[in-house]
Amino acid sequence: MPVLCPSSSSSSSSFFACLLTFFFLTTNASNCLAISTTNATRTPRQLSVNYYAKSCPQVEQLVGSITSQQFKEAPVSAPATIRLFFHDCFVEGCDASILIATKPGSKILAEKDAEDNKDLRTEGFDTILRAKSLVESKCPGVVSCADILAIAARDFVHSAGGPYYQVKKGRWDGKISMANRVPYNLPHANSTVDQMIKLFSSKGLTVQDLVVLSGAHTIGFAHCKHFVGRLYDYKGTKQPDPSIDPRLLKALKMSCPHVGGNADIVAPFDVTTPFLFDHAYYANLETKLGLLATDQGLFLDPRTKPLIQSLGQDKTKFFQAFSAAMDKMGSIGVKRGRRHGEKRKDCSMHII
Repeated sequence: MPVLCPSSSSSSSSFFACLLTFFFLTTNASNCLAISTTNATRTPRQLSVNYYAKSCPQVEQLVGSITSQQFKEAPVSAPATIRLFFHDCFVEGCDASILIATKPGSKILAEKDAEDNKDLRTEGFDTILRAKSLVESKCPGVVSCADILAIAARDFVHSAGGPYYQVKKGRWDGKISMANRVPYNLPHANSTVDQMIKLFSSKGLTVQDLVVLSGAHTIGFAHCKHFVGRLYDYKGTKQPDPSIDPRLLKALKMSCPHVGGNADIVAPFDVTTPFLFDHAYYANLETKLGLLATDQGLFLDPRTKPLIQSLGQDKTKFFQAFSAAMDKMGSIGVKRGRRHGEKRKDCSMHII
């Protein structure tokens, strides 16, 4: 496990010197953990915590054995898998369509090959494939890839220090995975609060859900391309974003030049506790330490600022709200039955 930065109460020089070290963790750091949206059906369809009580009662223990091992071997598996779950649920619903591989020679690209998904870490995909293989060996043809992804995301939230919550199960895997359905279902680094609220609302998610789920940025990293505009030419002003702390601005500029530079360099969303799932993300926004314009914008908007302040003061409240929001998000676009879904043996391939 990489060494954590000192807390924000440490000296500013050592604090931001530590921040800079993360720009060179490019081979082990997780990528941008983006909150996403979908036009899938909102109504939950018969999900239950005990769905596999008779058919595969040990499913959570099986998945947990893999996530525990993955977290020890590659801690970046945590933000990678949580992000994977978000991207899956908000494009076509929580149906594991993000895991499908494009058929060789096909002109129709699968979701995972969309431009917006090219930064998704392999550790997330590998975790699900390993867990699915183990589950299949014990309960063949029973547990969906979609449910395994939901369980794994919860496991990693908890492993990183976050809440443990019950995962409702019963999802089937989706039959559709198309890259061209991705762009308009994912917010981008330059999305406005208005745009994000509209996207979340269209999926049955509230303003509070937006703020709470954005708290997943308490762990994970983003590539320079997602925030470089804030550093040099914010909204065409030829000046930096005035809502970014000058020390953070200086640190980011040192490793993210306006043009050129290493495309693999990343920075942590949470510069104070980047590997710990806590509520520091919200406190950072109050002190202008948000990495993305979309994150910092939540503190600047009067509709979301009070929520940021409230969650930043109470970790227990954040954990409770996050658990509820993940349950709600995990019910988006659920597929049930062979007419709408399938139970894949290989998560990367549709059943023929």
